[in-house]
Amino acid sequence: MAGSHSKANGPDLVQGIAIADLEDGGKLVGHCGDEQVLLVRRGSEVFAVSATCTHYGGPLVDGLVAEDTVRCPWHHACFDLRTGEALRAPAFSPLACWSVEQREGKIFVVEKRKRTAPVVRDGGAAPERIVIVGGGAAGFAAVETLRREQYQGSITMISDDQAPPVDRPNLSKDYLAGRAPQDWIPLRGEKYYSKNNIDLRLDTKADRIDPRSREVVLSDGSTISYERLLLATGAEPVRLATPGAEQSFVHTLRSFADCKAIIERAANARRCAVLGASFIGLEVAAALRSRGIDVHVVAPDRRPMERVLGPRMGDFIRALHEEKGVVFHLEATAASIDGNKMKLSSGGTLMADFVVAGVGVRPRIGLAEKAGLKLNRGVAVNAFLETSAPGIFAAGDIARWPDPHSGENLRVKHSVAERQGRTAALNMLGHREKFAAVPFFWSQHYDVPINYVGSGSAPRMTQPSMSP
Repeated sequence: MAGSHSKANGPDLVQGIAIADLEDGGKLVGHCGDEQVLLVRRGSEVFAVSATCTHYGGPLVDGLVAEDTVRCPWHHACFDLRTGEALRAPAFSPLACWSVEQREGKIFVVEKRKRTAPVVRDGGAAPERIVIVGGGAAGFAAVETLRREQYQGSITMISDDQAPPVDRPNLSKDYLAGRAPQDWIPLRGEKYYSKNNIDLRLDTKADRIDPRSREVVLSDGSTISYERLLLATGAEPVRLATPGAEQSFVHTLRSFADCKAIIERAANARRCAVLGASFIGLEVAAALRSRGIDVHVVAPDRRPMERVLGPRMGDFIRALHEEKGVVFHLEATAASIDGNKMKLSSGGTLMADFVVAGVGVRPRIGLAEKAGLKLNRGVAVNAFLETSAPGIFAAGDIARWPDPHSGENLRVKHSVAERQGRTAALNMLGHREKFAAVPFFWSQHYDVPINYVGSGSAPRMTQPSMSP
């Protein structure tokens, strides 16, 4: 691979670089005017695209080139080198592209190309009305894909949340830590929905689905008809049965409103008790330490995250958090919460100004159950993400699908939601695309990211590494 260069000392691509400096399959970063550009050579062709991922700005020069695509090294977003199109979540916005000329043994980047509409694939007769129940990542990816595919029919998105779809992983990471501005959080601004003729109904609850009449019945008794329906209702936090857990200073973290409530509480607090030592609990712990809050983590496990990542990683993660000042109370649970006093099952007492419970989530399958859909520790779907009822699809935290890689039926609570939303949208348009993406997720602890790829009892993981 050709070496990468920063904008400050990288080559001026307008002036041209020697073709020999960019070997086949190689990548090179330079600048064109004020913009950073990535050159990629594939055989005799050279592509020029934006050098940073449109998701979180990951350096694409460090990414993987496969055929005519480049994949971000941070969160696996994938882009078409010919068109800049975002092919895989978590990126939705395309890369800018430049025209490239080769002459006299040199490569020249000559001008930025205008965006063109994606090629519309023929999927047969498109439905006139599509309804999406759920305002999370899977639902958003579906509506974004439908309009990107030039679908002209009616789209209604029903969400019982108060905010438009947000980048939920950031709620327990940079935004909660105070390192990300609020405008990072919405997946798209509110104008996006009206501009694209998407009927987004916030703070609206679907009461039931009638597969025979193909209607969604809302809690106010009104109905919305559909030809294709996507269930993307996600998951909800497990609520504590501990005496005192119903008090207002005991928080869970799932929605944008939940996150803002924790931030508001932290503004006048000195100590927090976090219940749970898995992903949400420890990301919350790291974020609150960044705000200068004393954090005590209470969990029944012997080691944090041991059940998912194993004992060696559990010891590593514990040491990392303890180095940052987190105090662990392991092999213990909250027996009761009385004011700012928490009694532990181990017999100790913990004082805290507020509590964040991150003890797990459960899929929201109530609508599917009432509709008589086939369930299997989630909503059972086929390879095309269609449920047992024709015309009803499911994606995200609720969907259990046949994984072609492991041969097992999987339900993953992490990053497949956006990719499943995209696949479900294509199949609602009649494209018959199987969902075959490999599950992955990332977790951020201070300046250490942990990346996990695959699924199984003994997953292969990348080693913890410092963020770029």
